Amino acid sequence: MDDVRTVPNTSRRFVDILHERPEVILSILLFIVLIGGWELVVRVFDVPKIIVPAPSAVIVSLIDGLRSPNFLYHFWVTFFETMVGFGLGASIGLLLGGIIGQFPLLERTLYPYVVAFQTIPKVAVAPIIVIWFGYGISSKVVITATIAFFPVLANTIVGLRATPLDQLELLVAYTANRWQTFWKVKVPQALPYIFVGLDVAIVLAVIGAIVGEFVGAQAGLGYLIMQRNFSMDMAGTFAILVVLSIMGMALHGIMQMIQRRIVFWMEPAEDRVMGA
Repeated sequence: MDDVRTVPNTSRRFVDILHERPEVILSILLFIVLIGGWELVVRVFDVPKIIVPAPSAVIVSLIDGLRSPNFLYHFWVTFFETMVGFGLGASIGLLLGGIIGQFPLLERTLYPYVVAFQTIPKVAVAPIIVIWFGYGISSKVVITATIAFFPVLANTIVGLRATPLDQLELLVAYTANRWQTFWKVKVPQALPYIFVGLDVAIVLAVIGAIVGEFVGAQAGLGYLIMQRNFSMDMAGTFAILVVLSIMGMALHGIMQMIQRRIVFWMEPAEDRVMGA
């Protein structure tokens, strides 16, 4: 009897998921179609593996890599560079954005220089940073921080300027000073903008770490990609790219979860519509 009841309950749960979260099922189906089509095209047209490897070969290389302590060591090096660089860049962006957002004169004075620095391609600056800080982890952290800090800076400034005027006038009427207004009104109003910047920055931080490792490194997934490119191991290169994609998606998901917990009063638009 228990087995007979389990099947309808499982089917009912599947139907509930399909009704409540159709994007999950659609994403899985799209993934299956893309991977299946990729495998089919490679096999039917006999595409050389040095050009485009089959997904099955990529999966085999990925499994072999995950079993290798050497691969895991390089993964943790890149992950460490990403997180430390993101933390450094985000901290500078938050601090500088908070100061500039409070003082319009500083925005008119400093912001053009910040934008000018941001427009410089980081690939062009990366070799200079490697010369200054060496081939170790320090240069990768600095490169990652330079890429990660601008989205946080820009969104912090925009968020602080997005405070409704009536709320500011209300606190002024209650004789609140500049810093009370900053902490009690401007910061809560700016948090959704800040988290958008943090979300973008943490994804860009992965790119920054890899760019630094391409320029010059002794460890990391970018270093492994260069090695496997030289040995024409395209399946191994694609496997590393898969790992980097999963890392970026996981960091994005973690940031989204933190945002939902901290900025709990900002419910998604579809939730507001369904609850109306």
